[in-house]
Amino acid sequence: MIRFENVSVTYGDAAAPTLENVDLTVPEGELVLLVGPSGVGKSTLLGAVCGLVPHFTGGTLRGRVTVDGRDTRTHKPRELADLVGTVGQDPLAHFVTDTVEDELAYGMESLGIAPEVMRRRVEETLDLLGLAELRDRPIATLSGGQQQRVAIGSVLTPHPKVLVLDEPTSALDPAAAEEVLAVLQRLVHDLGTTVLMAEHRLERVVQYADQVILLPSAGAAPRTGAPAEIMAVSPVFPPVVALGRLAGWDPLPLSVRDARRGAGALRARLEGCSPSPLLPVTGGEPPAAQNGAPPAIEARGPGRSPGYGMGVPPRRSSEGGRGGAANAPSPTRLRSLTVRRARIEALRRVDLTVAPGEIIALMGRNGAGKSTLLATLVGTVEPTSGTAEVGGHTPHRTHPRELVRQVGLVPQEPRDLLYADTVAAECAAADADAGATPGTCRALVSELLPGVADATHPRDLSEGQRLALALAIVLTGRPPLVLLDEPTRGLDYAAKARLVAVLKNLAAEGHAIVLATHDVELAAELAHRVVILAGGEVVADGPTAEVVVSSPAFAPQVTKILAPQEWLTVSQVRQAL
Repeated sequence: MIRFENVSVTYGDAAAPTLENVDLTVPEGELVLLVGPSGVGKSTLLGAVCGLVPHFTGGTLRGRVTVDGRDTRTHKPRELADLVGTVGQDPLAHFVTDTVEDELAYGMESLGIAPEVMRRRVEETLDLLGLAELRDRPIATLSGGQQQRVAIGSVLTPHPKVLVLDEPTSALDPAAAEEVLAVLQRLVHDLGTTVLMAEHRLERVVQYADQVILLPSAGAAPRTGAPAEIMAVSPVFPPVVALGRLAGWDPLPLSVRDARRGAGALRARLEGCSPSPLLPVTGGEPPAAQNGAPPAIEARGPGRSPGYGMGVPPRRSSEGGRGGAANAPSPTRLRSLTVRRARIEALRRVDLTVAPGEIIALMGRNGAGKSTLLATLVGTVEPTSGTAEVGGHTPHRTHPRELVRQVGLVPQEPRDLLYADTVAAECAAADADAGATPGTCRALVSELLPGVADATHPRDLSEGQRLALALAIVLTGRPPLVLLDEPTRGLDYAAKARLVAVLKNLAAEGHAIVLATHDVELAAELAHRVVILAGGEVVADGPTAEVVVSSPAFAPQVTKILAPQEWLTVSQVRQAL
């Protein structure tokens, strides 16, 4: 169905090709998973299938890519639309209409499908993806995960022969991800649809793949094989495979079910051992303040703020202010907080205290109120009732130039923080705006994102690389409260481990960290507490081990495999052994 023949792709003046001499075949009616570290060319390979590379992205494509016999060099994306459905990493870039139902119908209208067929397919897709209650909602009012489901639905309705999906579950809660993957399996098994999917959260998808294509590094030849075969040699692998490697299991398990069948001996070895707890820092030294007070901050234009779409205090100003010095920390508190947006009660009587040095993971279904809670903490959403206090200030009543000294947010869309033409310019601006020693931001970038050249344009980075750059920019200002909204979207396991190390160091210095995430493995590795929201209410709040072990939806793989023992991570097991 999909054939790459000696394909190389080079962008602009790049010193080396992003893809080089790629030869591979994706058979019809299979679900094929594309894996590899961040920045090795996975999105480029997917773009070559749907014609976006090079017709939209630019660059030079050598060799030949064919999809069901059509050459993508001579067929532009619109001429492949009836054959290939594509969802990229950024759902917002996908939408062309205002409401959910209109978006699901748009692709079929463009292809001239009969109205009665369109109606039936829209209803089927609304049910398949759990979108029926959202059919009349404006897309702009949906959560990131809800938008991702709409984007996936909009390419399902035309019934293409090939689906190309880039990180399709990255913004989905565990239950929604399972629903989407179940739909994809039905399309593959029942209709013979070919699915080519790149995904970093391999714990969710690898057990469903018929084949895995590994891109081990930029420009390296891909390796194709059965999932277990590739996972044995891959530099990126899920916790279940990591545990299998540690325990010496052969063959390596790909699912929790397979691992549990062979885990008896490992449970026996761990009997009587206790997982090492992750304890919050309390009463420690406050975060070190940068020299000098931050300059006044003014908005430089509509929507140009760290949390575009959330209205976060502006990152830049006509005077150059991007952030501020860290102040001595004080607890962050929400008391009986209620937020209503139009007819929707996004938060309902929420009580939450975040202590200095504490890391809290906000979890819950898509649309549960996680991003609204973060928006309240940065002052862009005014409570309907109740109170919010950050660093002794009421966020929505505090001027941005003061608030940025207290709190920094890394939004779901990292590109909203990026303005300059190079990574070096972004880092220099971050240092200047935060009053930090020159090189501070670049050192953070190197820690989170090794190997990226100073001259690289941020738009040429992968989604995960852009997120790491945005995080470095925010952390340069060393705010006492750091907020992160889905911070692992697009990150491979190595990049996630580097992120965990940086955030643990910040917490040890007394910074409070709140992250909204659907990544249960990240919460298990990092968080002292887990707070679960449902329908805008707090339904669980406690130590990570207590909350996730008792929750089938939010338990990490190691917990499920070794239950009833209360292990959370492979690193805990490794230490015990």
